[in-house]
Amino acid sequence: MSIVGQNLMEPEPTLLPAEHEVTESLAAGQEPEDLAAAHPESSLVWALLAEDALSQGHRVEGYAYARVGYHRGLDALRGSGWRGSGPVPWSHEPNRGFLRALAALGQAAAAIGETEEVHRIESFLDACDSSAAEEISRLRS
Repeated sequence: MSIVGQNLMEPEPTLLPAEHEVTESLAAGQEPEDLAAAHPESSLVWALLAEDALSQGHRVEGYAYARVGYHRGLDALRGSGWRGSGPVPWSHEPNRGFLRALAALGQAAAAIGETEEVHRIESFLDACDSSAAEEISRLRS
């Protein structure tokens, strides 16, 4: 492995394990609400619930769902060797549930007036992957 061009001070990217059962169930049409009960550890499921709630104007519910997804994602990241900083690339599909939950938390925080939290989340999302916010925006449009 070549270290040319590699920032030796930055940790290796964290890559979460795939959630095959969750993604297959979603593809088969199972509802995120049902999957949350069966797979409460899945950031993706909580992110989907948060995005849906927020799209319907349910700010508090969206915030709660996003907060759960965010914390479940932090647990998964730590379990995958993450030490509180370093890249969490959008390009690795299993990371997207956490990144979507994080973005939804920022959206929900803005909706309830948590300005300081919005700024922290934006910075965190950018530190995870500077392209994530744009990619998530594309999903929502």
